Amino acid sequence: MTLKTSLATQVGRATQNILKRTTSGGTSLPGKLAQRFDPQLLTNLSKDYDVIIITGTNGKSVTTALTVNILKQAYPHVMTNDSGSNMLQGIISSFISDYRDAKKHNGKKLAVLEVDEASLRHVTEHIKPLAILTTNIFRDQMDRYGEIYTTYNFILEGAKKSPKTVLLMNGDAPIFSSKPLSNPVKYFGFYNDDQTTDKLAENNTDGVICPECEHILHYHSITYSNLGDFFCPNCGFKRPKLDYGVNQLLELTPESAQFQMDGYTYDIPVAGLYNIYNALAAYTIGRFMNVSQEDIYKGLKGAQRMFGRQEALTIDQHDVRINLIKNPVGLNQVIDLVALEKEDFTLITILNDRPADGQDISWIWDGNFEELAELSNIKNGFVSGLRVNDLKKRMAVAGFSDEQLIPLDTIPKIIEAIRQSPQEKVYILATYTALLNIRKELANQGYVKERMQ
Repeated sequence: MTLKTSLATQVGRATQNILKRTTSGGTSLPGKLAQRFDPQLLTNLSKDYDVIIITGTNGKSVTTALTVNILKQAYPHVMTNDSGSNMLQGIISSFISDYRDAKKHNGKKLAVLEVDEASLRHVTEHIKPLAILTTNIFRDQMDRYGEIYTTYNFILEGAKKSPKTVLLMNGDAPIFSSKPLSNPVKYFGFYNDDQTTDKLAENNTDGVICPECEHILHYHSITYSNLGDFFCPNCGFKRPKLDYGVNQLLELTPESAQFQMDGYTYDIPVAGLYNIYNALAAYTIGRFMNVSQEDIYKGLKGAQRMFGRQEALTIDQHDVRINLIKNPVGLNQVIDLVALEKEDFTLITILNDRPADGQDISWIWDGNFEELAELSNIKNGFVSGLRVNDLKKRMAVAGFSDEQLIPLDTIPKIIEAIRQSPQEKVYILATYTALLNIRKELANQGYVKERMQ
């Protein structure tokens, strides 16, 4: 390690220690300050690691956590940026945090990094990963990313800077087959033996135009949104051959899922089709890294629920389930999950439009709130957030009653509404910064041990 790198690392660690003592912590500032002392700090710190990068619109955090749990079954040291800070400075901070622990292990270490789609091109200037896994690309934060093809170009730009890196891509997403790729590629998805079915995606689905002839894509099977066994009846464009895949869904409950991948049965302690995709993505990385099926099984089954991703908390005898919502596809998958609930429950929905949430909230009109409004077991409902009036209007149009759209103007009032709920079960659907605010208040009131950055 050069003197410049050593000094930069010390600056970063000192900043982390100060922030931990004086605030609730910090994930980006240490990396930002350290990089000023050594612009090549990330290159230098990461050189002793084999790196896996996970990017895409939905599922990055859960896929990263599942992947880490799998790889820890077979490798002695696996670091990750589990704070959720997935841009360049946050990733530098994560390597700084891991530096002392990494020195205890000889030889190459593993790093599994969640990377923001638009930041990938900056990260691969410094890191040449073994693999880049792409979960999906859906319309998200239009003010920042633009349309889905703009986002994909960001990812391709990052991949081109590391031409030997293997791309592990969701083969069920047509966009990942839309352009020639110079990197080696492997695909994962949901297997389908029935090639006789011919169906179309639902209206207003993005990414269903054939990249070869611009006709509408058809499907032999659809998992959700534009994901599935697609084909073009006009020119012959079709889904690529899958290298890894889900054979069969065995059980879906509000608590868990059981399914088969390449003939082996797996369980995960979270539910929803979207989380089966996340598990498949993590499984794909495990197989790519030569982890045994037995260790993959242990890694998936032993995974913990993450903050805001079906997290379960107990608040004064109430069973509270917290789910992040940030774009129409993700919202619709959460709604499908909530629809599995058999018990009566209270629903709390929160919409913010801070930069971390995305300031364009037009996506709420493309989410299927109508399906949510049809659930007869929603006995009480509340709305909140910076854009509560927009949210209330959208949900009223969907069919929610005034009694199900009671506004709450502060986070403490939301916590109090949970305490006073006549129903034992409470579902919270909230955008990112709202989740952070809830977590902070729960920490203040002693319901959780630590705050989330």
